[in-house]
Amino acid sequence: MRIPQEEQKSVGINIVPMIDIIFSILAYFIISTLYLTKSEGLPVNLPGATTAQQQPSTEITVTVDEAGAVFLNENPIEIGALQAGVSNLMTAPAETLVIINADESVSHGVVVTVMDELRQIEGARLAIATQKETPSVSN
Repeated sequence: MRIPQEEQKSVGINIVPMIDIIFSILAYFIISTLYLTKSEGLPVNLPGATTAQQQPSTEITVTVDEAGAVFLNENPIEIGALQAGVSNLMTAPAETLVIINADESVSHGVVVTVMDELRQIEGARLAIATQKETPSVSN
């Protein structure tokens, strides 16, 4: 007696689901990179000008580390010399943004002393750097 032979099925790899996943990941990365751009103001189409020049934006960073040491743009400086150091870095009479990066464990008095020194400089605007925290979810 003869046993009927089964038809052999062709073996292959279906790549359609893999292509779908690749395109989904690609779309995710394209969309997520759109949120990485820094937008300053409302989006408008600016007119062109042949005499246009880029205006220098002056940002000066004053850092107070956890030990209470003060740094001006990553260079160590004494608090007494802070006014002169910032004044030398300021360009023109335009307002300059001075960002204070203070470690959260630093004494409040040190930060107030630094702010007091910086407030005496004409044309200096102060900003305190912080990190955005995600709100905690309570059960």
